[in-house]
Amino acid sequence: MEFIRGLHNIRPEHRGCAITIGNFDGVHLGHRALIAQVAERARVLRVPSLVMLFEPQPQEYFRPDVSPPRLMRLREKLVALAGLPVDRVLCVRFNAEVAALTPDAFIEQILTARLGVRYLAVGEDFRFGHARKGDIETLRRAGGRYGFEVAAAATFEVDGERVSSTRVRAALAAGNMELTKKLLGRPYWMCGKVAHGDKIGRGIGVPTANIALQRHRAPVDGIFVVEVVISGERLPAVASVGTRPTVGGSTPLLEVHVLDFDRNVYGAHVQVDFLHRLREERRFDSLEQMRDQIARDIEAARQYFNALSGSRPAALSVFRP
Repeated sequence: MEFIRGLHNIRPEHRGCAITIGNFDGVHLGHRALIAQVAERARVLRVPSLVMLFEPQPQEYFRPDVSPPRLMRLREKLVALAGLPVDRVLCVRFNAEVAALTPDAFIEQILTARLGVRYLAVGEDFRFGHARKGDIETLRRAGGRYGFEVAAAATFEVDGERVSSTRVRAALAAGNMELTKKLLGRPYWMCGKVAHGDKIGRGIGVPTANIALQRHRAPVDGIFVVEVVISGERLPAVASVGTRPTVGGSTPLLEVHVLDFDRNVYGAHVQVDFLHRLREERRFDSLEQMRDQIARDIEAARQYFNALSGSRPAALSVFRP
């Protein structure tokens, strides 16, 4: 999969493609179905398939204080997309210049002049261009003028409701990890690099791997049973996502305690799969109270894994779709 960062990196050889456009936050089953639709048409037309996304996401650009929490950072999206039939990903920097493009200018300058689009599939509710004035009908009219085909994405449903990033966020906020898994087609995961922390966990006998969230806020919070993948090895663990109020923390952090594990993993890139939510984060009056609760969380995690009766999946690569 080729990654094109920015409109300025589009080359003449990138002209001619079947494309879809969106945020692709979460890369859920609806996204996968859309990408499969584009890939199939790309195969027929004998052109590459291309996913266009934006950084920051438009809502984050226009209303950063109230934009929804990210399901995935850009790197995580690329990891997930790399496992799908996507030949190219174009990441467009969303800035004042792009935001000011009228729908016609977006079509003429980017879709036709630079990319030479042959086929475009988007959702029926897709909006684009200045003031979100462009829609799928705008694209269909332009397709007639410029000679590209426009198709609506088929609605993908789970339990009788459309799969969407909003629905995934709601499931995560409710701690419903089973529904989240059904919507994503896999457990919800985060990945990142293990960094040095303040060693409080180690000081109370519960060492943790600390991973920066790199989001303005996380779509999950609380204490979870997780599996962590380190160097291809899948390991049972307990994770906390929150600000650590007992020790006066303020920045959201992902902390992972791997069961029966004592290797040094500083600097390693890890993937954390969220399997089951145990409880909310809360403030304790002392480190001793916090340590006792962590011991209960660890025991609950052991019981969870024991109940799986050996059905856990085999070790997988660190980053997987």
